[in-house]
Amino acid sequence: MTPLALLMHKKIETISPEATLQDAAVKMRDRCVGSLLIGEETQPIGIVSETDFVRKGVASGCDPSTTPVAILMNAPIITIDIGQTAKDANDLMAAKGIRHLVVTDRDQIVGILSMRDLVLCFKNRLA
Repeated sequence: MTPLALLMHKKIETISPEATLQDAAVKMRDRCVGSLLIGEETQPIGIVSETDFVRKGVASGCDPSTTPVAILMNAPIITIDIGQTAKDANDLMAAKGIRHLVVTDRDQIVGILSMRDLVLCFKNRLA
């Protein structure tokens, strides 16, 4: 099974909890990412994803120019150890109903893994 270290994104994007939804959306667009950690990279307090923008933000009528991103964040952050497999990550995402996992190594954040990363991994294995 493909190691998570090869699948995850090592560049971790963060944003302040006080930043607006619009600020977060712009950052996600500009950095081509589907999620942002909320808070400092070494001490995140939550995570927000594209799905949160639609299911929580737009569906609730939040004003993107004034609503803080902390309103949409998911906490606590769900993590997976870098020694786990892609199957373990898939199973955890399915069980928790999420599309992004924070990858840790000895309790230190080392990357982000998305459902898209897993789909590509499994697709390449079938090809």
